Amino acid sequence: MACYLITGDDESLLLTAIGDLVRKLVGEGDRTLMVDDFDGDEFEVRSVVDSAQTPPFLTDKRVVVARGVGRFGADDVAPLVAYLGDPLPSTDLVLVAGGGRLPKSLTDAVKAAGGTTITTAPPSRARERSGWFDEQIKASGLKLDSQAVQMLTAWLGEDAGRLQGIIETLLAAYGPGKTLRSADVSPFVGDAGGVPPWDLTDSIDRGDTTVSLQLLHRMMRAGERHPLAVMSILHSHYTKLLSLDGANARDEASAAAAMGIKPGFPAKKALDQYRKMGSGSVTRAIGLLAQADLDLRGAKEWPEELVMEVLVARLSRLAGSGRR
Repeated sequence: MACYLITGDDESLLLTAIGDLVRKLVGEGDRTLMVDDFDGDEFEVRSVVDSAQTPPFLTDKRVVVARGVGRFGADDVAPLVAYLGDPLPSTDLVLVAGGGRLPKSLTDAVKAAGGTTITTAPPSRARERSGWFDEQIKASGLKLDSQAVQMLTAWLGEDAGRLQGIIETLLAAYGPGKTLRSADVSPFVGDAGGVPPWDLTDSIDRGDTTVSLQLLHRMMRAGERHPLAVMSILHSHYTKLLSLDGANARDEASAAAAMGIKPGFPAKKALDQYRKMGSGSVTRAIGLLAQADLDLRGAKEWPEELVMEVLVARLSRLAGSGRR
Protein backbone atom coordinates (compact mmCIF):
# COMPACT_ATOMS: atom_id res chain seq x y z
CA MET A 1 0.00 0.00 0.00
CA ALA A 2 1.16 3.51 -0.80
CA CYS A 3 -0.48 6.80 0.14
CA TYR A 4 0.06 10.11 -1.66
CA LEU A 5 -1.13 13.61 -0.81
CA ILE A 6 -1.04 16.13 -3.67
CA THR A 7 -1.28 19.79 -2.67
CA GLY A 8 -1.45 23.09 -4.56
CA ASP A 9 -3.93 25.68 -5.80
CA ASP A 10 -3.26 25.78 -9.54
CA GLU A 11 -5.68 23.39 -11.26
CA SER A 12 -3.43 22.87 -14.27
CA LEU A 13 -0.47 21.84 -12.12
CA LEU A 14 -2.69 19.61 -9.98
CA LEU A 15 -4.10 17.83 -13.01
CA THR A 16 -0.62 17.26 -14.42
CA ALA A 17 0.62 15.83 -11.10
CA ILE A 18 -2.43 13.56 -10.75
CA GLY A 19 -2.10 12.28 -14.30
CA ASP A 20 1.63 11.58 -13.98
CA LEU A 21 1.22 9.78 -10.65
CA VAL A 22 -1.75 7.63 -11.71
CA ARG A 23 0.06 6.57 -14.89
CA LYS A 24 3.05 5.58 -12.78
CA LEU A 25 0.93 3.60 -10.32
CA VAL A 26 -1.08 1.83 -13.02
CA GLY A 27 1.95 1.01 -15.15
CA GLU A 28 1.07 -1.63 -17.73
CA GLY A 29 -2.16 -2.53 -15.95
CA ASP A 30 -5.74 -1.95 -17.07
CA ARG A 31 -6.80 1.49 -15.84
CA THR A 32 -10.50 0.69 -16.16
CA LEU A 33 -10.14 -2.20 -13.70
CA MET A 34 -7.60 -0.61 -11.36
CA VAL A 35 -8.64 3.02 -10.84
CA ASP A 36 -11.53 4.45 -8.82
CA ASP A 37 -11.59 8.23 -9.26
CA PHE A 38 -13.75 10.37 -6.94
CA ASP A 39 -14.32 13.95 -8.09
CA GLY A 40 -16.86 16.75 -7.72
CA ASP A 41 -18.94 17.89 -4.75
CA GLU A 42 -21.16 14.85 -4.47
CA PHE A 43 -18.94 12.06 -3.16
CA GLU A 44 -18.50 11.38 0.55
CA VAL A 45 -15.39 10.27 2.42
CA ARG A 46 -17.10 7.01 3.37
CA SER A 47 -17.33 6.08 -0.32
CA VAL A 48 -13.59 6.65 -0.72
CA VAL A 49 -12.86 4.48 2.31
CA ASP A 50 -15.17 1.73 1.07
CA SER A 51 -13.36 1.70 -2.26
CA ALA A 52 -9.94 1.68 -0.60
CA GLN A 53 -10.98 -1.29 1.57
CA THR A 54 -12.21 -3.31 -1.42
CA PRO A 55 -9.75 -5.99 -2.63
CA PRO A 56 -8.68 -5.76 -6.29
CA PHE A 57 -10.49 -7.81 -8.95
CA LEU A 58 -8.50 -9.32 -11.84
CA THR A 59 -5.56 -7.05 -10.97
CA ASP A 60 -2.85 -7.06 -8.34
CA LYS A 61 -3.89 -3.76 -6.77
CA ARG A 62 -6.37 -0.88 -6.80
CA VAL A 63 -5.64 2.85 -7.21
CA VAL A 64 -8.15 5.08 -5.43
CA VAL A 65 -8.06 8.81 -6.22
CA ALA A 66 -10.01 11.31 -4.11
CA ARG A 67 -9.95 14.90 -5.43
CA GLY A 68 -10.84 18.04 -3.53
CA VAL A 69 -10.51 16.56 -0.05
CA GLY A 70 -9.69 20.05 1.23
CA ARG A 71 -13.44 20.75 1.36
CA PHE A 72 -13.93 18.24 4.19
CA GLY A 73 -13.68 19.11 7.87
CA ALA A 74 -12.06 17.15 10.67
CA ASP A 75 -15.25 15.22 11.50
CA ASP A 76 -15.79 14.35 7.82
CA VAL A 77 -12.33 12.81 7.36
CA ALA A 78 -12.48 10.71 10.54
CA PRO A 79 -13.25 7.48 8.58
CA LEU A 80 -10.28 8.20 6.29
CA VAL A 81 -7.99 8.84 9.26
CA ALA A 82 -9.12 5.53 10.76
CA TYR A 83 -8.49 3.71 7.47
CA LEU A 84 -4.95 5.11 7.23
CA GLY A 85 -4.26 3.58 10.64
CA ASP A 86 -4.79 0.12 9.12
CA PRO A 87 -4.75 0.41 5.30
CA LEU A 88 -5.35 -2.39 2.84
CA PRO A 89 -1.96 -3.49 1.41
CA SER A 90 -3.37 -3.87 -2.12
CA THR A 91 -4.64 -0.25 -2.40
CA ASP A 92 -2.69 2.79 -3.52
CA LEU A 93 -4.52 5.86 -2.19
CA VAL A 94 -4.12 9.28 -3.84
CA LEU A 95 -5.57 12.26 -1.95
CA VAL A 96 -5.74 15.62 -3.72
CA ALA A 97 -6.17 18.68 -1.52
CA GLY A 98 -7.46 20.93 -4.29
CA GLY A 99 -8.09 24.04 -2.21
CA GLY A 100 -9.24 24.48 1.35
CA ARG A 101 -7.24 23.74 4.46
CA LEU A 102 -6.69 20.08 5.20
CA PRO A 103 -7.55 18.95 8.75
CA LYS A 104 -4.41 18.34 10.78
CA SER A 105 -5.71 14.90 11.72
CA LEU A 106 -5.59 13.90 8.05
CA THR A 107 -2.11 15.25 7.32
CA ASP A 108 -0.83 13.59 10.49
CA ALA A 109 -2.45 10.29 9.45
CA VAL A 110 -0.84 10.47 5.99
CA LYS A 111 2.54 11.09 7.58
CA ALA A 112 2.10 8.28 10.12
CA ALA A 113 1.17 5.89 7.30
CA GLY A 114 4.45 6.71 5.53
CA GLY A 115 2.67 8.68 2.83
CA THR A 116 4.34 10.92 0.28
CA THR A 117 3.35 14.58 -0.11
CA ILE A 118 3.65 16.03 -3.61
CA THR A 119 3.60 19.83 -3.65
CA THR A 120 2.67 21.29 -7.03
CA ALA A 121 3.01 24.95 -6.06
CA PRO A 122 6.16 26.50 -7.57
CA PRO A 123 8.53 28.43 -5.28
CA SER A 124 7.53 32.03 -4.63
CA ARG A 125 11.02 33.55 -4.85
CA ALA A 126 12.15 34.47 -8.35
CA ARG A 127 15.52 32.67 -8.16
CA GLU A 128 13.99 29.46 -6.79
CA ARG A 129 11.10 29.67 -9.25
CA SER A 130 13.59 29.89 -12.11
CA GLY A 131 15.17 26.61 -11.00
CA TRP A 132 11.71 25.02 -10.74
CA PHE A 133 10.85 26.09 -14.30
CA ASP A 134 14.15 24.66 -15.52
CA GLU A 135 13.43 21.31 -13.83
CA GLN A 136 9.94 21.12 -15.36
CA ILE A 137 11.26 21.89 -18.83
CA LYS A 138 14.04 19.29 -18.60
CA ALA A 139 11.66 16.65 -17.26
CA SER A 140 9.39 17.15 -20.28
CA GLY A 141 12.20 16.36 -22.72
CA LEU A 142 12.05 19.85 -24.23
CA LYS A 143 15.39 21.53 -24.87
CA LEU A 144 15.76 25.29 -24.33
CA ASP A 145 18.94 27.31 -24.11
CA SER A 146 19.55 29.30 -20.91
CA GLN A 147 18.30 32.59 -22.37
CA ALA A 148 15.06 30.98 -23.52
CA VAL A 149 14.49 29.50 -20.04
CA GLN A 150 15.13 32.90 -18.43
CA MET A 151 12.79 34.62 -20.86
CA LEU A 152 10.02 32.08 -20.29
CA THR A 153 10.43 32.23 -16.50
CA ALA A 154 10.31 36.02 -16.41
CA TRP A 155 7.39 36.18 -18.84
CA LEU A 156 5.16 33.68 -17.04
CA GLY A 157 5.93 35.01 -13.56
CA GLU A 158 3.33 33.64 -11.13
CA ASP A 159 1.32 31.95 -13.90
CA ALA A 160 3.19 28.66 -13.63
CA GLY A 161 0.06 26.77 -14.63
CA ARG A 162 0.54 27.99 -18.20
CA LEU A 163 3.94 26.30 -18.46
CA GLN A 164 2.67 22.82 -19.27
CA GLY A 165 0.51 24.07 -22.13
CA ILE A 166 3.43 26.00 -23.60
CA ILE A 167 5.69 22.96 -23.26
CA GLU A 168 3.18 20.75 -25.08
CA THR A 169 2.77 23.33 -27.83
CA LEU A 170 6.52 23.70 -28.31
CA LEU A 171 6.98 19.93 -28.41
CA ALA A 172 4.24 19.67 -31.02
CA ALA A 173 5.79 22.46 -33.08
CA TYR A 174 9.48 21.56 -32.85
CA GLY A 175 9.77 18.06 -31.36
CA PRO A 176 12.12 17.06 -28.53
CA GLY A 177 15.41 17.10 -30.42
CA LYS A 178 16.02 20.73 -31.29
CA THR A 179 17.49 23.19 -28.78
CA LEU A 180 15.16 26.20 -28.85
CA ARG A 181 16.18 29.82 -28.47
CA SER A 182 14.19 32.81 -27.23
CA ALA A 183 13.11 33.68 -30.76
CA ASP A 184 11.66 30.18 -31.18
CA VAL A 185 9.73 30.36 -27.91
CA SER A 186 8.41 33.94 -27.84
CA PRO A 187 5.62 33.47 -30.44
CA PHE A 188 4.02 30.79 -28.24
CA VAL A 189 3.99 32.44 -24.80
CA GLY A 190 1.03 34.84 -25.15
CA ASP A 191 0.50 37.65 -22.66
CA ALA A 192 2.89 38.15 -19.77
CA GLY A 193 1.76 36.54 -16.52
CA GLY A 194 1.34 38.07 -13.08
CA VAL A 195 4.21 38.69 -10.70
CA PRO A 196 4.55 38.42 -6.90
CA PRO A 197 4.31 41.67 -4.88
CA TRP A 198 7.98 41.75 -3.86
CA ASP A 199 9.08 41.90 -7.50
CA LEU A 200 7.31 45.26 -7.75
CA THR A 201 8.57 46.66 -4.44
CA ASP A 202 12.13 45.48 -5.15
CA SER A 203 12.17 47.23 -8.54
CA ILE A 204 10.78 50.44 -6.97
CA ASP A 205 13.44 50.25 -4.24
CA ARG A 206 16.10 49.99 -6.95
CA GLY A 207 14.70 53.11 -8.61
CA ASP A 208 14.07 51.19 -11.86
CA THR A 209 11.03 53.07 -13.12
CA THR A 210 10.69 51.25 -16.45
CA VAL A 211 10.66 47.79 -14.92
CA SER A 212 8.44 48.98 -12.06
CA LEU A 213 5.77 50.17 -14.50
CA GLN A 214 5.98 46.93 -16.48
CA LEU A 215 5.50 44.89 -13.31
CA LEU A 216 2.63 47.13 -12.19
CA HIS A 217 0.82 46.44 -15.47
CA ARG A 218 1.37 42.70 -15.12
CA MET A 219 0.04 42.72 -11.55
CA MET A 220 -3.13 44.58 -12.50
CA ARG A 221 -3.76 42.90 -15.84
CA ALA A 222 -2.49 39.32 -15.91
CA GLY A 223 -2.43 39.12 -12.10
CA GLU A 224 -5.90 40.69 -11.92
CA ARG A 225 -5.05 42.67 -8.80
CA HIS A 226 -7.31 45.63 -8.16
CA PRO A 227 -5.48 48.99 -7.80
CA LEU A 228 -6.54 49.15 -4.15
CA ALA A 229 -4.93 45.74 -3.60
CA VAL A 230 -1.68 47.05 -5.11
CA MET A 231 -2.03 50.14 -2.91
CA SER A 232 -2.27 47.87 0.12
CA ILE A 233 0.97 46.13 -0.89
CA LEU A 234 2.79 49.44 -1.31
CA HIS A 235 1.34 50.86 1.91
CA SER A 236 2.52 47.82 3.88
CA HIS A 237 6.00 48.13 2.36
CA TYR A 238 6.45 51.81 3.20
CA THR A 239 4.78 51.56 6.62
CA LYS A 240 7.52 49.13 7.61
CA LEU A 241 10.14 51.64 6.47
CA LEU A 242 8.36 54.41 8.37
CA SER A 243 8.44 52.33 11.55
CA LEU A 244 12.24 52.58 11.38
CA ASP A 245 12.06 56.38 11.43
CA GLY A 246 13.42 57.50 14.78
CA ALA A 247 13.88 53.91 15.97
CA ASN A 248 17.70 54.18 15.87
CA ALA A 249 17.85 50.64 14.51
CA ARG A 250 21.46 49.69 13.93
CA ASP A 251 21.24 46.07 12.94
CA GLU A 252 18.89 43.38 11.68
CA ALA A 253 17.61 42.46 15.16
CA SER A 254 16.75 45.99 16.23
CA ALA A 255 15.16 46.71 12.85
CA ALA A 256 13.00 43.60 13.16
CA ALA A 257 11.92 44.65 16.66
CA ALA A 258 10.93 48.10 15.40
CA MET A 259 8.88 46.64 12.55
CA GLY A 260 7.33 43.89 14.66
CA ILE A 261 8.65 41.07 12.50
CA LYS A 262 11.10 38.21 13.01
CA PRO A 263 14.80 38.88 12.40
CA GLY A 264 15.95 37.75 8.99
CA PHE A 265 16.53 38.90 5.44
CA PRO A 266 13.33 41.04 5.17
CA ALA A 267 14.39 43.07 8.22
CA LYS A 268 17.91 43.58 6.86
CA LYS A 269 16.57 44.57 3.43
CA ALA A 270 14.17 47.10 4.95
CA LEU A 271 16.92 48.62 7.08
CA ASP A 272 19.22 48.95 4.06
CA GLN A 273 16.43 50.62 2.08
CA TYR A 274 15.60 53.03 4.90
CA ARG A 275 19.26 54.03 5.15
CA LYS A 276 19.37 54.53 1.38
CA MET A 277 16.28 56.73 1.27
CA GLY A 278 16.48 58.57 4.59
CA SER A 279 13.70 59.92 6.79
CA GLY A 280 12.60 62.68 4.43
CA SER A 281 12.10 60.44 1.41
CA VAL A 282 10.24 57.77 3.40
CA THR A 283 7.88 60.43 4.79
CA ARG A 284 7.39 61.81 1.27
CA ALA A 285 6.53 58.30 0.02
CA ILE A 286 3.81 57.97 2.66
CA GLY A 287 2.40 61.29 1.46
CA LEU A 288 2.35 60.09 -2.15
CA LEU A 289 0.50 56.94 -1.10
CA ALA A 290 -2.09 58.95 0.83
CA GLN A 291 -2.73 61.24 -2.15
CA ALA A 292 -2.99 58.31 -4.58
CA ASP A 293 -5.48 56.62 -2.27
CA LEU A 294 -7.67 59.75 -2.36
CA ASP A 295 -7.29 59.95 -6.15
CA LEU A 296 -8.44 56.33 -6.54
CA ARG A 297 -11.51 57.19 -4.49
CA GLY A 298 -12.48 60.11 -6.71
CA ALA A 299 -10.34 63.11 -5.75
CA LYS A 300 -9.06 63.21 -9.34
CA GLU A 301 -11.01 62.22 -12.41
CA TRP A 302 -8.19 60.01 -13.62
CA PRO A 303 -8.43 56.37 -14.72
CA GLU A 304 -7.33 54.04 -11.93
CA GLU A 305 -4.43 52.69 -13.98
CA LEU A 306 -3.10 56.21 -14.57
CA VAL A 307 -3.23 56.97 -10.84
CA MET A 308 -1.17 53.87 -10.12
CA GLU A 309 1.30 54.54 -12.94
CA VAL A 310 1.98 58.06 -11.64
CA LEU A 311 2.33 56.78 -8.07
CA VAL A 312 4.76 53.99 -8.98
CA ALA A 313 6.83 56.32 -11.18
CA ARG A 314 7.09 58.87 -8.36
CA LEU A 315 7.97 56.27 -5.73
CA SER A 316 10.60 54.76 -8.02
CA ARG A 317 12.15 58.15 -8.71
CA LEU A 318 12.09 58.94 -4.99
CA ALA A 319 13.87 55.69 -4.13
CA GLY A 320 16.39 56.17 -6.92
CA SER A 321 17.31 59.65 -5.71
CA GLY A 322 18.60 58.25 -2.42
CA ARG A 323 19.10 60.27 0.77
CA ARG A 324 18.55 64.01 0.43
